[in-house]
Amino acid sequence: MKREIGPNQMKIDALPARASAAAGQMLLGNIDYDERATMRAWEDFLADEPKCARDPIHPSSVRSLIHESWYRSVTGGINAQGIEAPLSSDRDEIEYLTRANAELLSAARRSFASLGQLLDRTGAMLVLADSDGVLIDAIGDKKTLHDGMDIHLAIGGKWNEGAVGTNGIGTALWTGEPTFVHAAEHFCAGIKSWTCAGAPIRDPLDGKIIGVVDLSGYSPIFRPHNTALVAATARQIEKALAEQQQEQRTRLLEAFISSAPSYRRKDGLVIVDHRGRAIFCKNVPDGETSEMMDGPMEPGRGRWLMNLPSSGSDADLAKALPAHLRSCHITPLKLDGDLRGAALVFPPVPAASSVAVVHRKVDKHLQDAVAMIVGESEALQAAIDIACRVARSGSVTSLLVEGETGTGKELFARLVHAGSRRTANDPFIAMNCGAITRDLFGSELFGHVAGAFTGASREGKPGVFELANGGVLSLDEIGELPLEIQPFLLRVLEERVVNRIGDSRGRPVDVRLVASTNRDLKQEVAAGRFRRDLYYRIGAVSITVPPLRERGEDVLLLIEHFNRQIATVAGEDPLEFSHKALEALLAYHWPGNVRELKNLVGRLHILARGGTVELQDLPGEISAGNRTIHSDHPAAMLEAPVCTFEDAECQAIKNALAAEGGNLSKVALRLGISRPTLYRKLGQYGIRRGFL
Repeated sequence: MKREIGPNQMKIDALPARASAAAGQMLLGNIDYDERATMRAWEDFLADEPKCARDPIHPSSVRSLIHESWYRSVTGGINAQGIEAPLSSDRDEIEYLTRANAELLSAARRSFASLGQLLDRTGAMLVLADSDGVLIDAIGDKKTLHDGMDIHLAIGGKWNEGAVGTNGIGTALWTGEPTFVHAAEHFCAGIKSWTCAGAPIRDPLDGKIIGVVDLSGYSPIFRPHNTALVAATARQIEKALAEQQQEQRTRLLEAFISSAPSYRRKDGLVIVDHRGRAIFCKNVPDGETSEMMDGPMEPGRGRWLMNLPSSGSDADLAKALPAHLRSCHITPLKLDGDLRGAALVFPPVPAASSVAVVHRKVDKHLQDAVAMIVGESEALQAAIDIACRVARSGSVTSLLVEGETGTGKELFARLVHAGSRRTANDPFIAMNCGAITRDLFGSELFGHVAGAFTGASREGKPGVFELANGGVLSLDEIGELPLEIQPFLLRVLEERVVNRIGDSRGRPVDVRLVASTNRDLKQEVAAGRFRRDLYYRIGAVSITVPPLRERGEDVLLLIEHFNRQIATVAGEDPLEFSHKALEALLAYHWPGNVRELKNLVGRLHILARGGTVELQDLPGEISAGNRTIHSDHPAAMLEAPVCTFEDAECQAIKNALAAEGGNLSKVALRLGISRPTLYRKLGQYGIRRGFL
């Protein structure tokens, strides 16, 4: 027997004429939305709650995301006849919410200010909620803001699923993805005349959801791109948060330099922010910070280490330290008179770096593979360190290597192979997914039996998984893998059994997978071109190979390496490079990365005049970056390399830093800008002071 429809449900069926077009048949994402069919599904769902709880199979007229949320709402005890969200009107509680979310509100201020005026008379309002779904800001159309009060869609209203069931804010918090909920898709009857699209906001430091931005209004405002709008706004807020965090990090480093004159460069140092998260780590073994694994895989950075006491006294700070950090000396760091972080200084570690420790422990095969990766930059050494750990681990069976084309990603696959070899015959199989036609992917990966398809080998053929059994399989450009093949790859990785095409017999395989890509797989997942579950499976541990332009003087090491290598093969003496030529090579952007540099050195061995490479021997795009014009003649000025205002500004900041010895107060005064502006510029151009 069906439950009676309450008075609030009757209002839904009697929507005003102006809303009937939007409330009827419309396209929501990839499905047709039908108001009456969705209402019937909701009524049937509520009429048979016990069955729904046992067998939550969703009807075809309702999206699975919505039906799953209805199921959570029912099992969570939400009143389906509810007409509003819980609301806190206590002034002290609202003030506390404002203080607790000050950073989020500050980061959202610019986006909300620019969108607020545009939403006037549109029937839409934009709201900001915290991590618990409580609204902390709202702007937009005045009438809609007023009407929102009727359902408590206002500051202090609590809109997580546990409070009001299915809705754009709460469901976005639950799924962690941009989400829209339209009209009858809401769980509570009193809000079924509204439409909303919410997108979660993540902390740039640790990736945790800290809030939601949501666009709401009566159902006629629905457009498919509402979700894209709030997702873009969320990204803008995250960018502003990252800038705020970078500024605070710079200021805390400056505060530490001022308060710790006895700090030695070999000391271990961790700086935590006001939430007790590590924002800077130097010379600290991963073991010192690894007991609390809330943060990302990157050693130390972003992990929560401690709760900072409100007083900030040395005694209270020492008591707040976890037991495994008691060996350090802790110093409070204050900004504008308030405690905003702390510095943890450890005794000098015995090794120069964690990578050096790895080098002493690994066998000769791994040492040889590490030696093939030329470079001493911090980012590269961090990537080598993680790859060495994966190579020596018996439990990690896959590694994702990300980086631009030409950075040397395959070397990391060979490093993993060298470090995990049990016998001299363990195979290393490499396959470039970008070089395989769509029709042959299945056969190349999994193999086939005789006669499995037209053109199949008469004897059958093993795939690369079988060929790599007992060793390492390197899948380059995995982002090119067709979507229809990805579930089969995931199954092989999960079950460690491969079925050849046309064969029902499973063949066990023991393979370590190293997948590499020059694409942003997170964007590919968001665009629906790469399966989310496969991404999480292959990317449980990932490294990013830095582009050559971010590796500093590694350029000189690579020039020397390739120079000697090519000279040895050719039976010639290595080339000499003039000072100006080396300066130009260091300043060049290297869009082709290490591969481009290697090809250039090979070209110079053929074309350079004499045994010394001069500036004029370099290609024009490289030598032009270092050319200076000494003539005041207009023709000479036209030949001068043109730089952007940003380039000039960046160089001016670097010059001022050098002139003032890194004192940011004096640098700001010298440049005629405020300190906050200087902090923002340092983050914008990626300029780091060389004191820590």
